[in-house]
Amino acid sequence: MTRTKFLPRTILIAALLAAGHAAPALAEDEFNVSKGYTLDGVGLGVHGVDTVVLSTFNAVAEGNAVHTVVHDGVAYYFASDLSASRFKADPDRYLPQYGGYCAYAVALGRKLDGDPRFADIVDGKLYLFVNAAIFKKYLADKENTLRTADAKWEQIEHVAVDDLG
Repeated sequence: MTRTKFLPRTILIAALLAAGHAAPALAEDEFNVSKGYTLDGVGLGVHGVDTVVLSTFNAVAEGNAVHTVVHDGVAYYFASDLSASRFKADPDRYLPQYGGYCAYAVALGRKLDGDPRFADIVDGKLYLFVNAAIFKKYLADKENTLRTADAKWEQIEHVAVDDLG
């Protein structure tokens, strides 16, 4: 075979490989991994805080890399094997809404860091906020903020952070 017969196949393989590497970049904008990455290059969710403890007791418990679960391309750390097992069994129950971004910011059409120190549980769902001042604003009008954020998230979930302004 001549070299030119291999060229289209080589281009196709290169394109598929490039597309495979683009997927994690999309996940970075759908899930808040603003506080770093694991040694494997996977984004770290919820600042490494145990989401089972956070979403169940609204308490911050530092996770440990020994108890890591990767879900949807994001690594989550847990304080114990029990928490990790519970998460594996039902991740949606324990994940923060809006990919871990600040719920108040999402209502404004933005994606800002959600800090687990400023969290609320409403109807069994975990919401994070960027800081104490924003959390206070949210508390003044919870229902409207969450209703607006739900509608806005449908529009911005798959939009890159940098494209939101």
